[in-house]
This record gives sequence, C-alpha cells and structure tokens, in this order.
Amino acid sequence: MKRIVFSLLAATTLFAVGCSSDSASSSSTNTVEDASAEHAGGHTYSCPMHPEVTSTKAGETCPKCGMKLEHTDLPANGKTYQMKLETAPEQFKAGQVVPLAFRPQEAGNEAAPVPLAVVHEKKIHLIIVSKDLSQFYHEHPEYTAQGNYVVNYTFPKGGEYVLFQDYTPDGAGHQLGRQAVTVQGPAAAPVKFSNDDMQWAQDGYQATLSFDKPLQTGTLLGMNITISKDGQPVTNLENYLGALGHVVVISEDTEKYLHVHPEDQADKGPRIAFNTNFEAAGRYRVFLQFNHGGRIHTGDFTINVPAQPAS
Repeated sequence: MKRIVFSLLAATTLFAVGCSSDSASSSSTNTVEDASAEHAGGHTYSCPMHPEVTSTKAGETCPKCGMKLEHTDLPANGKTYQMKLETAPEQFKAGQVVPLAFRPQEAGNEAAPVPLAVVHEKKIHLIIVSKDLSQFYHEHPEYTAQGNYVVNYTFPKGGEYVLFQDYTPDGAGHQLGRQAVTVQGPAAAPVKFSNDDMQWAQDGYQATLSFDKPLQTGTLLGMNITISKDGQPVTNLENYLGALGHVVVISEDTEKYLHVHPEDQADKGPRIAFNTNFEAAGRYRVFLQFNHGGRIHTGDFTINVPAQPAS
C-alpha cells in the first residue's frame, strides 16, 4: 500500500486509518518505547494515523490500530486546525449541482494559508453520508486559485446529511472536519439498521465481513473482507487510492468516524485484511470500497459492538 508519512487526524480509530470526529489534533501522548527529545541521536517512529504514538525503535506497531510505525523526525507544531464549509446552506437543493467549497484554517490565525499533504493520493477525502447512514459517497475536492478546495456535487435526495473531511496539514496531525447540512427537496424514506449484517451483494459481487475474535471495545481486532463475483473468488483486485480497499466506519449517531486502510499484502484478493480498535460500544455502519474490472464498487455492512463487561 502506498503510504505517505504524516502526523494525524483527531483521535478515535479503526485501523490503518481510524479517525475521530473532533477536528483538533489529539493532545495526549502514547509511547511504545521511551522517546526522549534527543533520542540519543537516533530516529523517531510514529503511527501514520496516531502520531502521538511514538517510538525510537524500528519495527514497532501502533497499539491503537496495528499500523507499523513509520520513520518521522518531524516535531508536532502544536497548532489547532478547523475546516470551514464556505458553500451557502441555501444552495443545498436535491438534484442540483452544488459547488462544495472547503477552506482549511489554523484556529486563531484563520487568514494564514494551510498547505495540505497528499495522503492516499489526495489532499482531502470528503465523505458524504445521509443522516440515517443509508447513503454513502466519497469525493475529492480540488485546490483552487481562491485558496480553498472545491468539488461539484449533486445530492440525490433531500434531507439531513453529514459531511466529513479527512485531511492533513503539512507538518501537523491528521484532521477531521465535520458539518451537518440540510438539503432541500423530496427526501428518501428513512432506513433503520439494527441487526448485524455482514453480507453484501450487488451486480454479481458478494462480500463477507468477519473478525478474528468477538466484537468488543478496547481490543485490537483483525477485520477481514472476502470478495467474490458470480460465486468465484476475486483474485485480481486493483488498487484504489493506493490500496486494495478502503473502509469507512461511522457510528449510528454519526459522531464517531473511522477510516480504515488494509494491511500490506502480496496477493490481490479475495481477502482484504485490516486491523481495527473500537473505542466505544454501539451500532456502526461499515462502508467498503474496492476496485475491480475498472470500476469502484461500494458495499455496506452493519455491526453492533458491545461494551466490555464490568470487571
């Protein structure tokens, strides 16, 4: 998987990329191994998605998400960031093209430019979901001469939506922006998800979601998704944004957001392996994207994560 070293998004997680809905970088620090400021002339290694997890020893993995710590001696810049949605709310109408415009800002110094790093081949990953989590869309706003990032988007139906922006300022931590918006126009009937649903099928494709141990909070879990087509294993998956597959997990209340990328693997399917760690119990919707046959396919699942039993 193609990776770029960067420092992180706010703190809850799922695997290779787990993100919370707080737009500020985490202020806590976790060390896998003692990492002094001088580190005896050695190097610092940190988790690409949890830069507060550091080590001075190569080969360690992140206890939060299982990612391999990567070499980076970049210090945290201590700044706080936010993403401003510049599109006027009255422009949100179903069936009409809306230029969704986003401007990354440094809190307290909003006029300063905020250059963004390229992460998984894009500077911003925009995730759009309906409030009931029945609809999921993944877009990539592009930089403009006005200093913001814009994508033209058409909401298919009216109703309540949530916009998430996955981004990383240069030299800083991975951030997550979040806005709830109302779209004018006829709304789709709300969908209620309740029971676990770990099977998905569409257009001849089937995908099965499984975990290496019972779902629970506070435990690093192996998450596997196996893909077949017309009953035959798919062994020639193609990369999408530098990886065999992408998973976004969103809690039922849309307050918890986790963006997951797979482990490195030599084969091209049918199994895609991830790691994840749920920090809170509850119901989650799992959205898978994979590339096969020159098309991006999107599958969805529902899981219920129980709380740890009281000790």
